[in-house]
Amino acid sequence: MSSGKIFYNTLTFLVFISLFIVIAVVISLSVTSYPIFLRDGLFFISKSVWNPVKEEYGILPALLGTLITSTLAVGLATPLAISLAVFSAEIVPPRFRALINNISDLMASLPSVIYGLWGLFILAPILNEYIMIPLHRYLGFIPLFSTKPVPTNLFTASVLLAIMIVPFASSIIREAYSAIPYYLKEAAYSIGLTRWEVIKIAIGYVKSAIFAGLFLALGRAMGETVAVAMVVGNIFNLPKSLFDMGYTIPSLIANQFPNAEAYNYMVPALYGGALMLFLIGLVINFFGLYLIKKVMIKS
Repeated sequence: MSSGKIFYNTLTFLVFISLFIVIAVVISLSVTSYPIFLRDGLFFISKSVWNPVKEEYGILPALLGTLITSTLAVGLATPLAISLAVFSAEIVPPRFRALINNISDLMASLPSVIYGLWGLFILAPILNEYIMIPLHRYLGFIPLFSTKPVPTNLFTASVLLAIMIVPFASSIIREAYSAIPYYLKEAAYSIGLTRWEVIKIAIGYVKSAIFAGLFLALGRAMGETVAVAMVVGNIFNLPKSLFDMGYTIPSLIANQFPNAEAYNYMVPALYGGALMLFLIGLVINFFGLYLIKKVMIKS
């Protein structure tokens, strides 16, 4: 058998292994969560109660908390990730470029518990003192800022997530930006464009990579567990503002799973939450692929 055939067969085998793992995960989540959906149906998703004593479970507050923190985190991280990528690839002097990139990659590799500790003891008090309290004081009539803030809440979790996902998105955008053929930039400079105008054109050239990086960052934000559990507040109620304490699905699973086997339906409920998180991530990924393909066709 030729080396090319061996290589092809190996890749095919690995692809089927990856597909089998995904299917196995879906089956496991579905089978284990089936009892809670059989008992409560879709009310399991729409209810906002978590009472193990009465075996009543609903994941709406945790689901909303996941969507709020992830969306806000990506919104905050987008300009930071693009700016960091452009700065490291275009503006910073070449002798410092490797240092900036290594620091960015190091941030991406830090364990989430380190981010959680830093967020709990450093970031949360700073945000509370200098951002959340002033926003509540002067803009409290707006529902988003109506709750009197405490250091650990949905807003703090969102900002911490934004900081955590910036390196992931930035690395993808940076690599795509660095791969832009230099003759394209030379052509732009030759017709009299300024450096800022050339950068804007280059950013448009890598739009598909920007979307890819942001959707990868969104997946990381939705699945983050330890760091979020340390700063989100872990109070099971429907969020009415960004300053409410709350839950996300990963933090709910992390906090409740150690005692779940003591109850009849808590394990299926937690698996049901994990299944919903998986389905949401799947929909977002398909939507992201559609947007990336659409952008690439237009380009």
